[in-house]
Amino acid sequence: MKDKVIFITGANGGLGTCVTKRFLDSGAKVIGASRKIAKEEFPVANFAAIQVDFRNDAAVRDAVDSIIRNYGRLDVLVHVLGGFAGGKSIAETDDATWNQMSALNLNSAFSVFRAVIPQLRKSGSGRLIAIGSLTATAPHAGLGAYVVFKTALSVLVRTIAQENRDAGMTANIILPGTMDTPANRKSMPGTDFSKWLKPEEVAELAFFLAQDSAAHLTGTEIPIDGK
Repeated sequence: MKDKVIFITGANGGLGTCVTKRFLDSGAKVIGASRKIAKEEFPVANFAAIQVDFRNDAAVRDAVDSIIRNYGRLDVLVHVLGGFAGGKSIAETDDATWNQMSALNLNSAFSVFRAVIPQLRKSGSGRLIAIGSLTATAPHAGLGAYVVFKTALSVLVRTIAQENRDAGMTANIILPGTMDTPANRKSMPGTDFSKWLKPEEVAELAFFLAQDSAAHLTGTEIPIDGK
């Protein structure tokens, strides 16, 4: 991976940190993006940080343009960015929650994907990897807004896979179960954390999908869960 240029969104979150470290360890050039992120968070020579408000389409385009200016190419996107809200029925869901779930889990992904696809096609072996959710495989009462937009994300990724096979580009989405992150531990105290999925396992799967050896996998939804 040493000659590859990797763009990771949500690069310093609970899962994003593990994904970023996995690609950095491979020697790849990694550009990590988040609303608030600094190079000092990953103090190695092959890391660069970009602060991006992913709700702003122009800011997303500027970020991708800066990657091409600085590195001349883009080989892999790992879209980790997302958000969660739940606990209310559809009838009780307010506009703010609905719009927030749309912005974080679908609209931001659309902006990123639209900006990077032309560059991933030029790579000749571009890889688009998104992080979805295992809950998006079926309806869940009280999680309507979250599940709707995570499901739409999956359809978006699989559509991209169909549209870009001709360029040797793949697009896949990972569907993790509940992960053992600090945020999840805080929101669900008293749970048996030992049964939760380790973020490092998701990062390893994302790394595998970025390899040349994974060229035969595209348009797939890959579920992964804990014990």
